Amino acid sequence: MLPINEYQEQFLRYLESQNIEKEPKNLYQPIDYILQLGGKRLRPILTLMTTDIFNADYKLALPAAMAVEVFHNFSLVHDDIMDDAPLRRGNSTVHEKWNINTGILSGDAMLILAYQHFEQYEPAVFRDLAKLFSKTALEVCEGQQYDVDFETRTDVTIPEYLKMIEYKTAVLVAAAMKMGAIIAETSEENANLIYDFGRNLGVAFQLQDDYLDAFGNPETFGKQVGGDIIENKKTYLYLKAIEFSKPEEKEQLLHYFSIQPKDNLDKINAVKEIFNATGASVATQKSIQEYTLKAFETLDRINISQDKKAVLKAFGENLMERKV
Repeated sequence: MLPINEYQEQFLRYLESQNIEKEPKNLYQPIDYILQLGGKRLRPILTLMTTDIFNADYKLALPAAMAVEVFHNFSLVHDDIMDDAPLRRGNSTVHEKWNINTGILSGDAMLILAYQHFEQYEPAVFRDLAKLFSKTALEVCEGQQYDVDFETRTDVTIPEYLKMIEYKTAVLVAAAMKMGAIIAETSEENANLIYDFGRNLGVAFQLQDDYLDAFGNPETFGKQVGGDIIENKKTYLYLKAIEFSKPEEKEQLLHYFSIQPKDNLDKINAVKEIFNATGASVATQKSIQEYTLKAFETLDRINISQDKKAVLKAFGENLMERKV
């Protein structure tokens, strides 16, 4: 096993070795731009680390890790268009730097490029990776559609929201880990358990993202703080605030989530006050911990050494302490 930062460095070296400088430049330059913007590289790290955990050479997983990272960034390019987001990782989004049509087309190309990376594997492994990837990619699209639908609904439930973030975010984290298990050719039981570990950790990760969107530090978060509030997104914070609010607080919250003022600062601050006053912010942090613990419970059933279980647990704990 390597330290987490070493997996990251190995992946970044592999990323740098990929030739994305092709013609036409207006198709490939935006792809190179979004891939070079940085980010946590969480998903490819998980693919490499999981391969290592199941006793295979992590370098075998580099193409699959690249596929996961390209797909993840493809989804961000299109999400940013749909959200009309100006910033991604503290820099201009692709559609802001170029234009919407370029963002759509370059995103489409990224989805195809992601699949191409699996072509480096033997037929049986390729089949299993492609099958998992297709299922996951479709679920991510379903999750995004739920997210869009929720913006205009006033009756979104917490179970519905949790299903949405499971599809939109958690299944890709889970798939990234299961890909490592597939490449390592471990048992089907191990592969399914590591998927469950990743899925629960992915839900916790997204709940943490929701929390940081409202209460994160703009200098470290990398995105516009309060973006979900501006977009009237029915996040876990919002749904818990509705559940816990007094009549006057609920009325205020419903009002703020029905308007889109030109200057959003007052709206953001007022909504954050309601999140705190109702206990929604504390409830969200509690749920983050609960899903993290669910992930840890899965570790007990995976057939790996205690040392490797400790590595996965430490990774999950560090993830929940993040500020970005």
